[in-house]
Amino acid sequence: MVCDRCVKVVTQVLQQLHLPVVSVSLGNAVIGRELTTEEKDELNKLLQQEGFALIEDKKIRLLEAIKHAAIDWVQHGKMKTMPVNFSTFLSETLQKDYHYLSNLFSEHENITIEQYVMLQKIEKVKELLSYGEMSLSEIAEELGYSSVAHLSGQFKRMTGFTPTQFRKLKDHHRKPLDRVGK
Repeated sequence: MVCDRCVKVVTQVLQQLHLPVVSVSLGNAVIGRELTTEEKDELNKLLQQEGFALIEDKKIRLLEAIKHAAIDWVQHGKMKTMPVNFSTFLSETLQKDYHYLSNLFSEHENITIEQYVMLQKIEKVKELLSYGEMSLSEIAEELGYSSVAHLSGQFKRMTGFTPTQFRKLKDHHRKPLDRVGK
């Protein structure tokens, strides 16, 4: 789950099955009791119809948690409001050693966590450019770039376009946040 609408849909599916929902947040749903095999199968079926999957493997859940933390960090402005870097934020959020998380992520996703965060930042830049409401310097500041030149260089390397060229495009080549890095 990567957005508030995703949380809403998953909550509705759980309620449809009359399951005791404790909480639903990005990438995580807590049910008030153990589910029977039949309930898990039905839940998985309904989630798949909505484009989701029931994930029970601990490593896969941890990978999803890393992705959701990166999305939260970039898309919801945590990088601007938190006085720590992403590795510290991730370690504190997931209560795991960053080196362990980094190795696990790289091994399974074939990119580093840093690259994944960079890809998320580029998608956010695309979004902000397509709205046309912010200047490049405002976008650079919003996303923690050291300068407009740094933002522009990274954007050009990742997309093949300068930010100005991208802003003029009709099709902005945006990816759903959960497909970034694939």
